[in-house]
Amino acid sequence: MKKQKAAPYRIWGENLDAEAIRQMDAACSLPIFVKGALMPDAHMGYGLPIGGVLAVEGAVIPYAVGVDIACRVKMTVLDIPYTEFEKKTERFQTAIETRTRFGVGQTFTRPENHPVMDEDWAFCKKTASLKDKAWKQLGTSGSGNHFAEFGHLAIEKNDLGLEKGGYLALLTHSGSRGAGAEIAGHYSALARKRHPKLPADLKNLAWLDLKSAEGCEYWRAMELMGRYSAANHDMIHRSVLNHLGAAGILSIENHHNFAWKSRIGSKEVIVHRKGATPAGKGVLGVIPGSMASPAFIVRGMGNGASLWSAAHGAGRKMSRNAALKKFKWPEIMAVLEQKGVILVSAGIDEAPMAYKCIEDVMAQQKDLVEIIAQFDPKLVKMAPSGRQGKKRGHLV
Repeated sequence: MKKQKAAPYRIWGENLDAEAIRQMDAACSLPIFVKGALMPDAHMGYGLPIGGVLAVEGAVIPYAVGVDIACRVKMTVLDIPYTEFEKKTERFQTAIETRTRFGVGQTFTRPENHPVMDEDWAFCKKTASLKDKAWKQLGTSGSGNHFAEFGHLAIEKNDLGLEKGGYLALLTHSGSRGAGAEIAGHYSALARKRHPKLPADLKNLAWLDLKSAEGCEYWRAMELMGRYSAANHDMIHRSVLNHLGAAGILSIENHHNFAWKSRIGSKEVIVHRKGATPAGKGVLGVIPGSMASPAFIVRGMGNGASLWSAAHGAGRKMSRNAALKKFKWPEIMAVLEQKGVILVSAGIDEAPMAYKCIEDVMAQQKDLVEIIAQFDPKLVKMAPSGRQGKKRGHLV
């Protein structure tokens, strides 16, 4: 493949990971490239950096969508007063410990059904082979940076349909689980076979033509994983709220590993958001920080220079391996205690100090999103790894 001259792209943020910029430079040299942007939470990923936004013509790039297809966040505001959570925290801890499951390969022995499982999974061999696994994992949360947490939501503007004030909210982050990962791996391998002459720095950005059978298959599978990921969050939130005897009075959610059909002028493009939040004009979203820092409900400002996108979170400032070597539980717990956060379980690699300052990230994208509410986590559960955090008042 003849490598074209790299096209320009916009960068938001300061002192970004040099490897993320190198990956973005490589992506912009693709012959199908139209436009790109790099968000302030950017760091190195597979193929396209996390925080990378890429518009291409006539094709889809599986690894530019991501391994965890349709990873998303969802927030539900409960009709239970926040003071009730403060009085009976263990009741809420039991809800997130029993109504979802964390960890690689976790399943439910008797999973509940959902309309997404009644859809056509047999349109190709790959999705057909994954239906049973997907059903068993429905309502589970996975590992890595996935979480379920209760916290305090401060609404400063009354344009969400709720009065100004403090509320109790549930926030979750997870994606399409094992099914999504297998689809990503399968179609990425097909894409690499279609483009054997790609240079080493572009192999993970191999694409599928949307006019090809494989491209159409992947697109349909990706969209199915989008609905499946949404179903996962729906199941978790409904199950947790049912356990508590609560109702939701507001719900906001959005994907951040996905591809969308859009237009730049008269040209149809495929916009890939790898760890980036849709931020079209008026579009609501949630941008989380770390287990010890705020998340924000935002409204998109529709900035076309960023391809109508914003950061999807704080972004890592060090790798998982570096965090495992650097931090110990006592210092992590000291930070959480200072912030008033109860940690049910997590891995050391998710230490809040391993993440960028979310307030800085938000300040660097003021032209992309408007902050309309702040969520402060107070009870957090992630996949346990080695020693866990605080569980009913004890370190275990």
